[in-house]
Amino acid sequence: MTVAHTLVGRVRDLGEGFTVRRVLPAARQQMVGPFIFFDQMGPKRFGPGEGLDVRPHPHIGLATVTYLFDGVIRHRDSLGCRQDIRPGDVNWMTAGRGIVHSERTPAELREAGGSGVSGIQSWLALPRDAEEAEPEFVHHAADTLPCFTRDGAELRVIAGEAWGRRAPVRTYSRLFYVDALLTAGGGLDAPDDFEERAVYVADGDATVDGVACLVGDLAVLRPGAPVEIATQGGARLMLLGGDPMDGPRHIWWNFVSSSPERLERAKADWQRYGHAPFTTVPEETEFIPLPER
Repeated sequence: MTVAHTLVGRVRDLGEGFTVRRVLPAARQQMVGPFIFFDQMGPKRFGPGEGLDVRPHPHIGLATVTYLFDGVIRHRDSLGCRQDIRPGDVNWMTAGRGIVHSERTPAELREAGGSGVSGIQSWLALPRDAEEAEPEFVHHAADTLPCFTRDGAELRVIAGEAWGRRAPVRTYSRLFYVDALLTAGGGLDAPDDFEERAVYVADGDATVDGVACLVGDLAVLRPGAPVEIATQGGARLMLLGGDPMDGPRHIWWNFVSSSPERLERAKADWQRYGHAPFTTVPEETEFIPLPER
């Protein structure tokens, strides 16, 4: 059996009826390679005047990757970057020593109504020697990413390398992250040159070496062995993983670090929002206060 165990996505309400399925971190397993946080957003449709409103909030010690299946999100950050993210694009934000950003539905779409959002929000822990890196934001349009077919599946390499194709995104550790669309009756193998691997079912049905997986399930694979993935009615899968991290990580709210003391410093820094390292986000007047717990 190549499936070590299956993590089941837990539904979280982020407010105003906007829910996510969260599979990482989990009590049974904190990370798969560098992936330490994994949410499936939506699908959510908005009425006139409605939209996604994630107010400015901070991060340290990680990189965020926003990947959309549907909709548009406008990213703004304390570096002064402003970017609309569309389906298939990769928005890679390195928090390092500290960054602040917001994520909202663009005003013009909010006014028109009928927009929506669906996709994956993931965080990747940075290696210890990069935890205090300079913050950075990089955007890669969908047409710059490797897209190809394999065993009847349509594949896009979001980050890292898989099956000899490498995404242009600069990463801090060896990893793979792939969006896979399988047609009815289709199948696919999984990259086998990484010690830690997992398959997430974003839509449809799938079996991983005969183990049935539902939407929101993350099948964590054993290292080394070949893995056969199949679907009866079609599926959208996210394949992810990488080399093991250089030790465990502590995670509190939006902060990740190898040091508990560093988390405490980040908490104190956020209570001084507007000062380094958490400077303000242009065009934004709101922010999310530090939670009590």
